[in-house]
Amino acid sequence: RHPLATFFHLFFRVSAIVTYLFCDWFSNSFVACFVTILLLLSFDFWSVKNVTGRLLVGLRWWNQIDEDGKSHWVFEAKRVPAVAASTEAEARIFWLGLIICPVIWTTFFFSTLFSLKLKWLALVIAGISLQTANLYGYIHCKLGGQKTISRVTSRLFGTADVPKRQSRRISEGGTEEHGKTGTR
Repeated sequence: RHPLATFFHLFFRVSAIVTYLFCDWFSNSFVACFVTILLLLSFDFWSVKNVTGRLLVGLRWWNQIDEDGKSHWVFEAKRVPAVAASTEAEARIFWLGLIICPVIWTTFFFSTLFSLKLKWLALVIAGISLQTANLYGYIHCKLGGQKTISRVTSRLFGTADVPKRQSRRISEGGTEEHGKTGTR
């Protein structure tokens, strides 16, 4: 069980949302509110990407640049034979937090756009970007842990065969890595 990781998985996300909603009550300074929320979003991105994803669901993703300057995305899924009930609850909390928060920030985007509070638009776009990047990475980890992504996309789009741009490695810690190579 990882109660501290579960707490921080939700703490930074919820804190950024609450601060965004009530920042005008506590401060008249737009810059202070902007910086505070952006810091909370950054702390959330880092903690979810580097700590809570690995501890709560056994998934991790990152980007590597090789000597030739090519970008390689690596999606790692830990092989776990049996999941305990407490770990299953933590996994549900992880995925709910990962999915619901980008939806909330997207709602903030339309609210900000239609109310013409354009000074907050950059912050809301940063919130959407950071939250969606983590969601995208972990969805690729989850899909890669069950099937190769090329098989999933070929079934989804009905293509004959997606080029073999996937690599699969088993590291020493019993984890399965799926790398998608190519330039971005």
